[in-house]
Amino acid sequence: MITKIKNGRFLLPQGEVTDVCLYFENDTIMAITKEELPFDVEIDAGGQYVSPGFIDIHSHGGGGFDVMDGGVEPIVRAANLHVQHGTTCYMPTSLACSTGVLLDFLKDLSEVMSEGLAKSRIVGAHLEGPYFSHAQSGAQNPDYIIPPNPAEYKEIIRQYGNIIKRWSFAPEHEGSREFCKTLTDNGISPSIAHSDAVYDDVLAAYEEGCRTVTHLYSGMSTITRKGGFRRLGVVESTYLLDDMTAEVIADGCHLPPELLQLIVKQLGKDHVCLVTDAMRGAGMPDGPSYLGRKDEAMECVIEDGVAKLLDKSGFAGSVATADRLVRTMVQKVGLTVADAVHMMTATPVRVLGMCDIGALETGCKADIIFFDDNITVNHVIVNGKTVK
Repeated sequence: MITKIKNGRFLLPQGEVTDVCLYFENDTIMAITKEELPFDVEIDAGGQYVSPGFIDIHSHGGGGFDVMDGGVEPIVRAANLHVQHGTTCYMPTSLACSTGVLLDFLKDLSEVMSEGLAKSRIVGAHLEGPYFSHAQSGAQNPDYIIPPNPAEYKEIIRQYGNIIKRWSFAPEHEGSREFCKTLTDNGISPSIAHSDAVYDDVLAAYEEGCRTVTHLYSGMSTITRKGGFRRLGVVESTYLLDDMTAEVIADGCHLPPELLQLIVKQLGKDHVCLVTDAMRGAGMPDGPSYLGRKDEAMECVIEDGVAKLLDKSGFAGSVATADRLVRTMVQKVGLTVADAVHMMTATPVRVLGMCDIGALETGCKADIIFFDDNITVNHVIVNGKTVK
């Protein structure tokens, strides 16, 4: 079946175009053209933006569910919450935990993926930890933070390397270079996170193929002094090394608009990747919530658009959805809609090393959304099927 989309502001790789129609057959885009082609179904976009679906490569949950609560339902319910906000490609993300819990999460995720249980496209897992720095643990459970354990991570990769797409770690630990090489050898994208590393540590990971930093400025080192001598941290190393890509939590709370402007100015749109890093409170009303798996949860409260610790001394996690990230970058940072969407589609696709999603181009999957001038998502198509 061929579907035609007309009367839209199409966000194509070359920019916004209005005088074309998009045609997709079943699950694949077949043409974007001014020519009138045969079709079976016509959808009028009503002058809205027509965009590739958003791609979130770092999210822990939403709709009241954490993806590590256990079983397939929390993963499905979180993904289905985010798809309503335009996230057509969703990457469930773990937290530091025991090996047994991590393997259970991967088993559940494997079932969700193989059975196609979620409304969105789930392409794999992002493992956040447990090989982190205690000094930069943030909301990660310090009881599970350890240096890289080759016997452990090699067994995890042996069992589930086919669905693990990203793995965040701190490169300053002994054995981190070997861990990073193991990831790249197995086609898994390494990313620096929750790290107290200095430049030499980052460089060692970079030389083993690491090109991504997880939630820049959150849980990572900056310039320090040792005996009077200044040393670059992860933040400065990211700016210095060529071809590094940084995740940013662009909810307007974790990073102020001026800092988001600086990041984009330094790295460029091709190297800034918007992520929600959402916890279970995404899509939920203000009030009490909790961070992490149900049996190890930390109480927090949702207010002012973010989850806070009970004593209000700091944040307990993001409650953002992808549409909010794009809205922040447009309305508060001053980017064009096309550039903000690029950071929510093309950049994450490049991080994942994929080529058939994240763009309105012939041959790409028909993951398409419509949204208005306020970045309110009103229509969602995943794999050629309307889900909103």
